[in-house]
Amino acid sequence: MMENQIDQELLEKIADMLGKPVGSFNIRKDSSCADRQSTENIQITDKTDGKSGIEIRIKDGTVGEKCHIPVIITKSGVEEMVYNDFFIGENCDVEIVAGCGIHNCGDQDSRHDGVHTFYVGKNSKVKYTEKHYGGGDGRGGKIMNPETVVYLEEGAFLQMESTQIRGVDSTKRNTKIVCGKGAEAVITERLLTHGNQTAISDMEIVLDGQDAKGRVISRSVAQEESEQVFYPRMVGNAASFGHVQCDSIIMGNAKIKSIPAVIANCPEAQLVHEAAIGKIAGEQLLKLQTLGLTEEEAEDCILKGFLA
Repeated sequence: MMENQIDQELLEKIADMLGKPVGSFNIRKDSSCADRQSTENIQITDKTDGKSGIEIRIKDGTVGEKCHIPVIITKSGVEEMVYNDFFIGENCDVEIVAGCGIHNCGDQDSRHDGVHTFYVGKNSKVKYTEKHYGGGDGRGGKIMNPETVVYLEEGAFLQMESTQIRGVDSTKRNTKIVCGKGAEAVITERLLTHGNQTAISDMEIVLDGQDAKGRVISRSVAQEESEQVFYPRMVGNAASFGHVQCDSIIMGNAKIKSIPAVIANCPEAQLVHEAAIGKIAGEQLLKLQTLGLTEEEAEDCILKGFLA
């Protein structure tokens, strides 16, 4: 494992890693593999199609195991495109922890583009967590463009939690999930932008099978001069249920555009969407200030609770 303090701080922020994780893991640093470990049930290997990235294969019936696959960039000027493929067997119950952290102290942009494709077998449950963070005092940008594609077979379940902590100058997030018969996807997205940062989130949940279910919960905070665009879509192609909820707090001179959509291609599809954008209520700040907090402390407390 790496001993560098910056590496350790990044890994803790994006993957909750304190020292060497238990189980399988692949740590990517500055466009190469820094450390890797497979287990009997979870095998991690390099891709064989010429593309940069890894393949993660999880055996049928694997239960209670966790796989860490974080990416960190600590050099200015690094730009990479990575493809990671996950093949998850039937009747599994596993957790996958990803995330990307960029520490840029130089003048050149550092950029990570990653495509994660999941094939989830029948009746398997997957919890997938990813956090994105940018730091460093350089003038170079911290750019991340994650793409996630998931195919859920019959009875499969996905819980996906995607969080942009702070410090990412530009991001375009593409997510597509296809739910088979009786499959369910619950997606929670949390996003914070500040300064002149921009963020675009394009998400599509396709309910392809009978009794498929999908839920999207998006919460964001835009501060200062930053801009955000959300475009979540729930598509019902069969007798299914889908719900999209987008809530945003806008501050300073920020701009937010939220465009939720529901698309029914079957008379028995039940689809709902909600969207709200607003500022922090004055009475919320006042109440916390009466408890002894400063205005800045009260504001920070509200935002942490909103994004929790």
